[in-house]
Amino acid sequence: MNFPFDVVMVPLQIIIFLFTVYFFFIGFFGLWRFKEEKITTPEKKMAVIVAAHNEQAVIGQLVENLQQLDYPKELYDIYVIADNCSDDTAKVAGEAGAIVCERTHPTKKSKGYALEWMFEKLFAMDKKYDAVCIFDADNLVHPNFLMEMNHHLCKGAKIIQGYLDAKNPYDTWIAGTFAIAFWVIDHISHLAKTNLGLSAVLGGTGMCITTEVLQRHGWRATCLVEDMEFTMKSLAEGIKTTWAHDAIVYDEKPLTFMQSWNQRKRWAQGQFDVAHRFIPVMLREGIKRRDIRILDGCIYLLQPHFLMISTFFIIASYCQLWFGQFYTSIYTFMPSELMTAIMMGQYILPMIILLKIRAKLKAWFYLLLYPVFIYSWIPIVFIGFFKRNDHEWSHTKHTRAISYDQLMKGKK
Repeated sequence: MNFPFDVVMVPLQIIIFLFTVYFFFIGFFGLWRFKEEKITTPEKKMAVIVAAHNEQAVIGQLVENLQQLDYPKELYDIYVIADNCSDDTAKVAGEAGAIVCERTHPTKKSKGYALEWMFEKLFAMDKKYDAVCIFDADNLVHPNFLMEMNHHLCKGAKIIQGYLDAKNPYDTWIAGTFAIAFWVIDHISHLAKTNLGLSAVLGGTGMCITTEVLQRHGWRATCLVEDMEFTMKSLAEGIKTTWAHDAIVYDEKPLTFMQSWNQRKRWAQGQFDVAHRFIPVMLREGIKRRDIRILDGCIYLLQPHFLMISTFFIIASYCQLWFGQFYTSIYTFMPSELMTAIMMGQYILPMIILLKIRAKLKAWFYLLLYPVFIYSWIPIVFIGFFKRNDHEWSHTKHTRAISYDQLMKGKK
């Protein structure tokens, strides 16, 4: 140790380096897919559930879309939870053909509570389902979605996440950069981890869960990020989330920076909350079971902490430039080729993904603004950390009312 601050700065740099290499290594495995034989015989009976709060502008198009899925009509039913609605969500959903379940509660108003309430109703019914599929009211769904879920369920999957695409990727630069972020995560996180035998993470919509898992383990996921909470709760019990790359759901992305800011702040708050509650349990179970999937889940939950540590290091680096050296940089002892490859990979991987999905030229323009989206996570994460115990739900208003046919025409 050459400087007093090395006792902090050297371990800090090692942590940052190991995290960076780990994520870069995993991301590389998301650049291809393994071929698999698809099960094409419809077998599983599913309850399709849509959680909706004041969504009259978009719920009709989703219900009509869900009725046209390429799956036997006798094998699935569409339920809409009109949760604490003060508009015509229930009426519009019912007229479109859904089974509407209206719910009102003075305090338990989040999506997690609504789903927990709906699952209890389902289990009390005489009609039984093999699995539930969960969507948000602003979504549109690929016709093959249920068939893809049937394929994975027949292969033994218990919890499944579909591919999260964008319904409006070219509306504004905010929606565009948000869409790029989702496309990148779909590949370099979910697909990559699937190729490595690790667990994906539920994304809030486009989810499929067997009723057997829900009845045996319970939902009990009611925080600001109920999807992540259920993922980690299940992972700690040895149940991984399977990635269904061909089960596509189109999600409405925020149009303005403030909408994006508020949504991501909620996610950051929720992830810190889940991390602090589940990492000790998951570490214990991961070591006990010798299950790398659970330990990888811990690393996933630590991403906001990693961003905070990295920010602190960047600030310290600038201070060293301005005021003189006060810690030892470990990067001076590493091969420059390795550091160059890691730095370039952060920019090249998104470009490869855009090429793979054949994104429009406009998306490439939005890629120039992508760093703004990425670096805006820094203040969001710090705010999320300090407000991690604030569990007040903030609703994102959805207005992009288009049909599935209109969506497909716009993608040509």
